[in-house]
This record gives sequence, C-alpha cells and structure tokens, in this order.
Amino acid sequence: MTKPVVIITGASSGMGESAAKQFSEAGYNVYAGARRIEKMAHLSKLGIHTLRLDVTDPQSNQAFVDQVLKDAGRIDILINNAGYGSFGALEDVSPEEAKQQFDVNVFGAMNLTQLVLPTMRAQHSGRIINNSSIVGQIYAPLGGWYFASKHAFEALSDSLRLEVKQFGIDVVITEPGGTNTNWLKISADHLIAATPANSAYRKMVDAFTSATPSGLETADQIGALMLKVAQIKHPKTRYQATMHDKWMVIAARKLSYRMFDRMVSGGL
Repeated sequence: MTKPVVIITGASSGMGESAAKQFSEAGYNVYAGARRIEKMAHLSKLGIHTLRLDVTDPQSNQAFVDQVLKDAGRIDILINNAGYGSFGALEDVSPEEAKQQFDVNVFGAMNLTQLVLPTMRAQHSGRIINNSSIVGQIYAPLGGWYFASKHAFEALSDSLRLEVKQFGIDVVITEPGGTNTNWLKISADHLIAATPANSAYRKMVDAFTSATPSGLETADQIGALMLKVAQIKHPKTRYQATMHDKWMVIAARKLSYRMFDRMVSGGL
C-alpha cells in the first residue's frame, strides 16, 4: 500500500520534530518543513523529506506544496504546527511584534491550508490537524497578542471544519498546555528583554518569569497526540494531552469570569 503523506510545519525542533519522527516510525511518508533546513539534517538521515518552509511567505508555501505533490502525488494530512509566541503587556508590545504572531500563527497556517485543500477535495479525503494551545480557549495577563492569535486560529479551524466536512476532510485542533521545551525559556527571556526597565508592568513581568510552571508536558507527548489524532477514525474537534490541560479548559468554560480572573492572575 502507498504510505499516507503527511506535511508537518515547524519541524526543526520541539513538537514538530518529535511528530516528524513518530509519524515516520509509524510508516507515514513525512514531509517536514522549517525555515532553517540545516536544523533538520538529522531528520533527513531518518528518511524524512526535509524542505525549507517559511509559512509567512506565500511563495514558500506554494513551492513546498508543489514539491510534495510532484514527489508523492497526494497529501493526506497537514499538521499546522509552526508557531510563534512572545509575551508582554499590551501597552508595551509593538504593532510589529503583534503582527508577527498573527502572520505565523494565523495567516501563514491558513495560507498553507488553502493550498492543500484542492488536492484533498479531489481525493475526497484528508485531515488537517491544527496545533493550537489551551490558550486558544482561555486568557491571562501578559499573553494578550499570543492568546488572541490562538483564539483566531481556533475560530478559523471551527469554521473550516464545517465547510470541508462535505468533502470528506476532517479538521481537528490539538491544544498543548505548557511544554517542557526551549520555547518556554525563550519566551520568558524575550518577555524580560522586551519589557522596558521603567515599564509600569515590570513588577508583573518579574513575578511571571520567576514563577515555576506546573503541568508541563514533553514534546514527545504532543507528537504522540498528533499521531493519535491522525489515526482516529472519527476524531473529536479538540484534544488536550494531559488532565491538567483538560481542567484548564473546563475551568475557562465553567467558572465565572471573576473567578477565572483570580485563578489565572495568581500572584501577578
């Protein structure tokens, strides 16, 4: 049988890298994309196709999809995993920084989705897995623009799911919580560097970055979740990896806004 073809974006590290390995081990024909192709050399040695991909560049997206179709002739699964996140008080974050988060997390992912849909419609089959975050259903201080981009990503995913169901295409959202990867440290370092010393929110930022995060999951856990979602015959609309993440989403839906405010503000 022909191996199912899967595209994974943001595959040079973290969740995307782990997913690429796990899908390959499970017998999928994996096309891994990232801006820094040299960081995927180890994936190439595993038989994974690695291609340069900048999801914020429509030409890069088109070239990537064209190459996959030229090589494999079909696309069975698209995993929109590439993401960008930086934190900061809304008053401190520049318009350019806010736009960058939407360019990667929303517009880039949706452009790539648009490019694979004609093939999936012609096949009358396909699955789009959008790797969002539990923050796509909640809110908290210092994460406004990042959280907003994930809310938008999930709203678009929900609309897309209803539009393409008629063509035999599934759209599923995965929602990691905090992950024990370099991303967490990088985002904290960026938050400190991006916050002016005289910022009115400096005390809040210092408290946020000095706190010890809990409920972290590994990149391998999220990679395994993506593989599970790809293989389920009749998937749900959303999946979280851990009970901690599930309870956070439930709390956001069940608690009053005032109670949830207190919960996510903590000592900030």
